Amino acid sequence: MNKKVFKTSGTCAKTISFDYEDGKMYNLEFEGGCPGNLKAIGKLCEGRELKEIASLLNGNTCGMKKTSCADQLAKAIMEVL
Repeated sequence: MNKKVFKTSGTCAKTISFDYEDGKMYNLEFEGGCPGNLKAIGKLCEGRELKEIASLLNGNTCGMKKTSCADQLAKAIMEVL
């Protein structure tokens, strides 16, 4: 299993880390941010295809920000892909 650690930009979460194998995501964790929402994202992403996750979350914004924790996750996945 491979591990990705991604330093975010423009979000409350500072880093995103996850494991991946055979194009699927496991053990997603955010450092900082909104705990309940980010735990929920982790549950929704567990075992799903990286391409599917990135496609769904890319471009998602948070309030007046041009990005979000979900959008940053999509960027981290695109680096892996």
